[in-house]
Amino acid sequence: MTRREFFRQVAGFTFIELLVTTAVLMVLASAALPLARVTVKRQREIELRRALREMRTAIDKFKDYADTQIIAPTEVPFGSEGYPASLTVLVEGVARNNDASGSKIKLLRRIPIDPMTHSAEWGMRSYQDSKESSAWGGQNVFDVYSKSDGIALDGTKYKDW
Repeated sequence: MTRREFFRQVAGFTFIELLVTTAVLMVLASAALPLARVTVKRQREIELRRALREMRTAIDKFKDYADTQIIAPTEVPFGSEGYPASLTVLVEGVARNNDASGSKIKLLRRIPIDPMTHSAEWGMRSYQDSKESSAWGGQNVFDVYSKSDGIALDGTKYKDW
């Protein structure tokens, strides 16, 4: 078999076949892109719910510890209704009641990052604020919410979570 005969027998792809294959791949990729975006958004929403739950649990534990006097009364500001003065108090820790060793109760390792705003700044409400208030009164931290103006997959606003 000569070289010329060998190349005549070798089959290859035609230009049309390559164009059709490329077009099919482009259609499949364009169908997968919206699905990937929804998946990423859903994952960020799950992370937001986890962060809010973690902070709210820490705030509730602080309140329980203040009410049962597990933490020193000096750690609970007057008129705060037993809620922490700020989120940093939950990270830095509070002194135990009648504990001379100086050990502290830390309720958060760190303030979580809001996955929607990519910031550690959260909206806060004090016990004295109304639910519709957009400004924090500063007396204590009763609740936290995301500062994002985005809308979730279920149609609700992130700041209403």
